Amino acid sequence: MVELAEISRCVQSGKAKDVEALVSLAIEEQYSPKEILEDGLLSGMRSIGERFKKNEVFVPEVLIASRAMHMGFAILKPIIRSSDVQYKGVVVIGTVKGDLHNIGKNLVAMMMEGAGLKVVDLGTDVSHEKFVEEAIIHKADILACSALLTTTMMQMKTVIQAVTAAGLREKLKIMVGGAPVTENFCRSVGADVYTPDAATAAEQALALCSKKRIKK
Repeated sequence: MVELAEISRCVQSGKAKDVEALVSLAIEEQYSPKEILEDGLLSGMRSIGERFKKNEVFVPEVLIASRAMHMGFAILKPIIRSSDVQYKGVVVIGTVKGDLHNIGKNLVAMMMEGAGLKVVDLGTDVSHEKFVEEAIIHKADILACSALLTTTMMQMKTVIQAVTAAGLREKLKIMVGGAPVTENFCRSVGADVYTPDAATAAEQALALCSKKRIKK
């Protein structure tokens, strides 16, 4: 009989083939998609996130674990659509216009997925119009903007202004991050949250979505 903790351990070890096999077996043994997702796949990514935050593992290990999680999720995805599994929130994320850096943004997206959030990744060089459009389409709870260059970080203010002009500011929380971004900059452009690392970003995003659900 499959133990969901073993799926979690294989995710943490980056054993993608083992994760695939165990997820398939768990489905055969009639574990619910929610159990497999929460207690197996996401549990593994949460553990990796905690260890990453403590500098016990590094970016390569996170990437390998994320790949393993996604391979297991690919098997689970077809039956999730018809089950009781629900995302804990929706995040639209991207690197702002004029900036093509994506490693940090990708890491944040992975960590947020590992926290049980639906993540819509817009990629790099994303215009303020695109951020607003996708936030509306996906009914986002959070808009997350990344920038690695001091020459592009002011695009975050442009995004926030566009969100406000579209009448979405009360509905959306805005997170900002990237090497040149600071807490003071976050406050100066009117964003809600700045975090210095990917693991904390995922924690904060989950907390914001939880507060929003409670208010509803």
